[in-house]
Amino acid sequence: MTKFNNIETTLVQIGNRTDPRTGAVAMPIILSTAYGRDGLGESTGWDYTRTKNPTRAVLEQGIADLEGGDAGFAMASGMAAIQLVMSLFKAPDEWIISSDVYGGSYRLFDFSHKNHGTLKPVYVNTADLAAIEAAITPNTKAIFVETPSNPLMEECDVCCHC
Repeated sequence: MTKFNNIETTLVQIGNRTDPRTGAVAMPIILSTAYGRDGLGESTGWDYTRTKNPTRAVLEQGIADLEGGDAGFAMASGMAAIQLVMSLFKAPDEWIISSDVYGGSYRLFDFSHKNHGTLKPVYVNTADLAAIEAAITPNTKAIFVETPSNPLMEECDVCCHC
């Protein structure tokens, strides 16, 4: 996609291209879950919507363009996104995590650590920069912040953590 100087222009241009098969000037929403192929092991680039979908591909590229990144990823849920990022780490990696994290996130971190020995969660008040700094060890590989937090809606200044 062409890079624009104005975020509003970038937003309205996401998916705004001519569809080569239909001539549509806006990306059609593709609802198919499976895609035909000529033979086993052959692909048109689209096999099954669980792995890749043309509509989702436009969304992901739009996210990348908005963030100035090379790629974007759209997940079915926030928990799926967390699980994906967790898969990039290994023991004895530690994550500093908001002490007021969503219960589902807590259970995922706890289960993964106790049952798979993956990343070690270290819970701190992430609104307190000094607490974060005190919790950092040589094994700290990431800081996981939910802001506003769930359920207490506490906020932290993400910019001060970068």
